[in-house]
Amino acid sequence: MIVRWESDHDYVLVHIHQDMFGDWIFSRAWGQIGTQFGGLKHRLADDHDQAMMWLGDEATIQSSRGLHKVLEVDAESDEGRAAVRQLSLLDNA
Repeated sequence: MIVRWESDHDYVLVHIHQDMFGDWIFSRAWGQIGTQFGGLKHRLADDHDQAMMWLGDEATIQSSRGLHKVLEVDAESDEGRAAVRQLSLLDNA
């Protein structure tokens, strides 16, 4: 699952997925739209439920900051794959 929030200047993107060992990973990228300023952090969740709880917390935080959800897709969709490619570019920066 991939969810993205945006304001006029900022974005936050969350990717929840399983790694090759079956562990649930909560990846969060953030930054300023149109710049290279931002970051990427990965967290290991105990299970899928914990990752989804973190997603709910993230939605509450971003809403309180004035960001609006602009994308919620399956990671295997075309839009999801494009978003994952963006995360990969951040990870190598």
